[in-house]
Amino acid sequence: MRRLSAAFTAGVIAVAAVLLAPQPAAADTPWLTVSQDRYASFSVPAAYVQEHLGTVSQVVVEGNFGPSSAWAEFGLTRRGDVWSGVLGALKPGLYHYQVTADDTKSLKDPTNSTSVASNPLQSTFFVPGDSARWLADAPPGTGGAIGTLTYRTKNGPRTALVWTPPGYATKGPKVYPALFLQSGEGAATTDWLDLGRSKQILDNLSAAGAMKPMVVVFNDVNGSDGKELKDLRKAVADRYRVLRDPAHQAIAGVSDGATQALRAALANPGQFSHVGWFSGHSTPDVDRRNAEAVNRSVTLLRLYTGNVTDPAYNTTYRLMKALGRADVRFEFDGVNPDGGANWNTWQENLVDFVPRLFRHVSDHGPSPGHRQLKREFVPPPAGTTPTPFVSEDGFVTFETTTEFKDAQHVTVWANIAPGGSWLRVPLTRDGDRWRATVGPLEPWFYYYRFIVDRVAVKDTSNPTKVTSEPMWSTLFIPGARSRLLSDVPAGQGGTVESMTYRSTVAGQDRTALVWTPPGYDPDRTRPYPVLYLQHGSGQSYTDWVEMGRAKQILDHQFLDGDLVPMVVVMGNGNSSDFNSELLDNIVPTARERYNISSESSQQALAGLSMGGGQALGVLRAHPGEFAYVAALSAGFGSGTGVDVEAINSGTKMLRLYVGDQTDFVYPSFMASLTTLNNLGIRYEFDGVTPGPHGWDVWQKNLIDLAPRLFKR
Repeated sequence: MRRLSAAFTAGVIAVAAVLLAPQPAAADTPWLTVSQDRYASFSVPAAYVQEHLGTVSQVVVEGNFGPSSAWAEFGLTRRGDVWSGVLGALKPGLYHYQVTADDTKSLKDPTNSTSVASNPLQSTFFVPGDSARWLADAPPGTGGAIGTLTYRTKNGPRTALVWTPPGYATKGPKVYPALFLQSGEGAATTDWLDLGRSKQILDNLSAAGAMKPMVVVFNDVNGSDGKELKDLRKAVADRYRVLRDPAHQAIAGVSDGATQALRAALANPGQFSHVGWFSGHSTPDVDRRNAEAVNRSVTLLRLYTGNVTDPAYNTTYRLMKALGRADVRFEFDGVNPDGGANWNTWQENLVDFVPRLFRHVSDHGPSPGHRQLKREFVPPPAGTTPTPFVSEDGFVTFETTTEFKDAQHVTVWANIAPGGSWLRVPLTRDGDRWRATVGPLEPWFYYYRFIVDRVAVKDTSNPTKVTSEPMWSTLFIPGARSRLLSDVPAGQGGTVESMTYRSTVAGQDRTALVWTPPGYDPDRTRPYPVLYLQHGSGQSYTDWVEMGRAKQILDHQFLDGDLVPMVVVMGNGNSSDFNSELLDNIVPTARERYNISSESSQQALAGLSMGGGQALGVLRAHPGEFAYVAALSAGFGSGTGVDVEAINSGTKMLRLYVGDQTDFVYPSFMASLTTLNNLGIRYEFDGVTPGPHGWDVWQKNLIDLAPRLFKR
């Protein structure tokens, strides 16, 4: 796609910048709105769901939102009279979706006028952007036309769709080459338009002068044995002004359509000069005796596949080996690292394939960024390894035990959506287990749980645990991006130990975790500065270590020389009076047990969500007690009773963090900035951290915050 950007820019300047926004029915509020910065907001009326589906316990939006554009479920939250949620920022492209309740009850968004003919429950929306420029509507008056062709076969009449290029006339001397595009088994001819955006692709390529003018015929292979192709070619030749000789005939397809396309070229050489294989379903026979005839008649045989989530990945590998053994010439576009077996991948295939037809092309290599296909992808046999299984390039295979063999619907719920939001990816039955390969996931720290028939379940094959969330398991994908979240070499990091203290507020003994830096000296003359780091609601003192990766972050930053040696105390903030819990219980015990400073200039207080609100509460009630204060995803509150002068004079740094629009505190946080500005309180705002109200955001916040503490 990047290859053609110059031609596109020169040929198509005006690209629609407006989303294919759903047109609401009369007096109805759209269920979906998409912002200019690519966040999709869903708001589904609970009354509508109740009326059409009955009483339900959960509502999700199913769509191609997952990694590699895989089908996934985005859970909505019941807020008053609507089920709502925000997902993003989405990559530019075409999305299709439906609303589903309790796993099995689905309905179409009635406020979105778009449709998918092959699946009446689905709607679509388009997110514009440079990487999806070929999918945008071409400027008015510059596109081709779509017509319908009905033709006869021995099995009865069939229908195809036909795109004719701009300037095509039914009469005249000009004739065109023809491309036949086949959809796969279970897909419909109309999917090429509704989901493949083929009209937009062809219109834009044509307007950019990036393709040879041609007639493009869309057909499906449902119920076809491939013999109907001859009837279709004759009908096209009779109806349209196309060149009939094989040198001006091309064929390509997706899935089973790709298999039939290649079979037609290999079994009967001389029918087509250009052949495209888009994620073929199975490998047709490759007869070495036909190699000379195939090489003589086929100018281009180009193979395409998605990554290991594409079932065609291994099939394509086997096909390449078979073609090589038979001495049949072919080209390979390389493995699309971010695409699976779906229309998002096949859109890219079409953009690459069409400009190569019926004209000289000098570049025969893979698309930029595509990878070699060196071997088949074979995850370990079911039940043979701990889960999840993480392969190279960040592909993760999740697998249940056999205890859910009678389940009806199983998903894995994980922070794998854009920015670290949560999606549920369906698992498929594999014998007595359920399994799915998901990816590629970027190097980072992930947490997940299984949802079995709407009940959260721990992956018991994964030994990791989260104390405050017993159903969660975790996994880590190493890489440059996640280096600060990885374990440092054994013996080089700091130490985390428990500190028991008496809580006069709770009337019981409680526990905190304390990180001390490498080389910590309890007898050092100068006490260490100290950071009190608080968790959020529903969490506890263990979460910054188990979920926030605080030890790994602090270890790396210390070893990198970015961190002032300090002690970090992670206390239990679940208290009816946090100010007293902190100042009367946690702080005195920490000073007794550790060599830490009591000077305000050497004390810092930070927290996330509830803990951030608690930190700001201490700042308001005890200004100057902590010279460094930070709040992560928490608002300041009202300006009533605030001693602005005391805060400004006693605070060296007040630093604030928040996630993006998917962070539910984002609106109140932004409002609190206005409050701070009006009061005249000095603060630093790190800017919006991409991501939700979750650990992906707070880990990044700690990475930014810790090196700023106790420095001039």
